[in-house]
Amino acid sequence: MHEASFESILKTVLIILFIYFGFKIFIKWFGPLILKWFLKRIGQKFQQQFNGQAAPKAQKKGKVNLDSDKPKSSNSNKKVGEYIDFEEID
Repeated sequence: MHEASFESILKTVLIILFIYFGFKIFIKWFGPLILKWFLKRIGQKFQQQFNGQAAPKAQKKGKVNLDSDKPKSSNSNKKVGEYIDFEEID
């Protein structure tokens, strides 16, 4: 059976602490830069989508495109059932 020495336990704890505090410092210094870059990319994607919707695509000569604002409605004349007149009994 292997026993852990005090030196190996101390090394492991120091490595874990070094990684933890190193990560905290890295995020503190570079976190705002990463966030700015990420938000700029998302803003550009939204801008591209907005510009794509605002300006209609150029159509080829001779092509006809019909856009209707009326929703298609289905006229169904199906009978749902019989009408029964109920009366209250005192």
